[in-house]
Amino acid sequence: MTDEHPDGDPGLGEETAPLTGPGTDSWVPPREQPPPHRWAPPGPPPSTPYARPPEPTRPAYPPPGTQPYPVQHRPPEPPRGRVSGWVWPAVSVLALVIGVIGGVLGGAAYENLHDSSTEGRVSGGLEDSGTVSKPPLPAGNHSVASVAQRLLPSTIQVLAEYQGRKDGATGSGFVLDRSGHYITNNHVVADAVEHGGPIEIVDQRGDKYVAKVVGRSPTYDLAVLYVKGGPHLPPASLGSARVLRVGDQVVAFGSPLGLSSTVTAGIVSALNRPVTTSDTGSNSYINAVQTDAAINPGNSGGPLVDLAGRVVGVNSAIATTGSTGSGEAGNIGVGFAIPIDQVKITADQILRTGEASYPVIGATVDTGDTSDVGAKILKVNTDSPAAKGGLRKDDIVTEVAGEKVSDGIALIVAIRSHQPGDTVRFTIRRGGSQMSLKITLGSQVG
Repeated sequence: MTDEHPDGDPGLGEETAPLTGPGTDSWVPPREQPPPHRWAPPGPPPSTPYARPPEPTRPAYPPPGTQPYPVQHRPPEPPRGRVSGWVWPAVSVLALVIGVIGGVLGGAAYENLHDSSTEGRVSGGLEDSGTVSKPPLPAGNHSVASVAQRLLPSTIQVLAEYQGRKDGATGSGFVLDRSGHYITNNHVVADAVEHGGPIEIVDQRGDKYVAKVVGRSPTYDLAVLYVKGGPHLPPASLGSARVLRVGDQVVAFGSPLGLSSTVTAGIVSALNRPVTTSDTGSNSYINAVQTDAAINPGNSGGPLVDLAGRVVGVNSAIATTGSTGSGEAGNIGVGFAIPIDQVKITADQILRTGEASYPVIGATVDTGDTSDVGAKILKVNTDSPAAKGGLRKDDIVTEVAGEKVSDGIALIVAIRSHQPGDTVRFTIRRGGSQMSLKITLGSQVG
């Protein structure tokens, strides 16, 4: 299988180019020509991540040459005066004091630097950070108002610098745990992180707090924020998207168009929808929950919640019919959320290490063919998981773990719905024969 597009980041293990279509922010569903979609936050999608120009290579100079000099004989020097006996102990004590002070100061500087780089991390991950899984409302609840009252205090607005303008990017998020962590989309904060710009969260009362990014995953379009000494907000209850059924009612929270603490309601209109979201810098592939709850620019990163008050997804993208000429198009009833099950896995990795990983097989797949006959493998890397599992160039992957694969995008999403180290069965068509292969997924940071 492939983890990537022919020359971009397809998700199978190599980088691939963005999908074709209107602009670089289009998504392609598995069976039909997809309508264009956009990132959810208002304004243009984040620009290409800032690429720092390579620093000039420092020239290597040869060591100084050695040249013999004539030896000169000097007359013996007169004997020096004798040093008093008390001087040497005094010098030793002074050197010891200076050494101790230097060690203390150096250690403090190291600790400050180390603390700064690891601030917000939790060695035990989500298990030790104080997350909540108990639903706040009974299973038989049918009141959207009750869900809103429970979840609004746990929802935040995210303000981030964008293209040099403070608060140029507006998104949403929610309280992850009792340790000061918040979830939002990577594309909300990506430009601010790349350029060292400020990021703030705003609670329901309108109070602002400076936040830092603990870690982020462009692959899954997720970021974990941390506010030291921030507000004591109730963490949202984390559920599971695996129990959702098409037709279930859901509620979306966020700050569409900068309007904080906004609530919209709808249903789950599809599950396991292969979706790719992209800006000019990176692509994300989502095995998405599709909903008709109104999601607009600014909703990105906000929670999608069931009627028991549990978060089942993170709102990330919308389908649009294109720009209206006066700005970005808004909601047309087709929105997409990252399943909370993947969010928990990625957040746990970030809390533990500051970075996230995703599964790859080390192959390149054709993402331009949407004929719904499977995913064609264009290249298999040497010594990759795909090669070790027996996958070859020109194989057509039709199923992953028993689930149908219609095209290259669907293959990438299917792989990324598993975890590095998982052994997964691939059904392929080679020539006129069908066969099964077992591939143990590799890992890549991103």
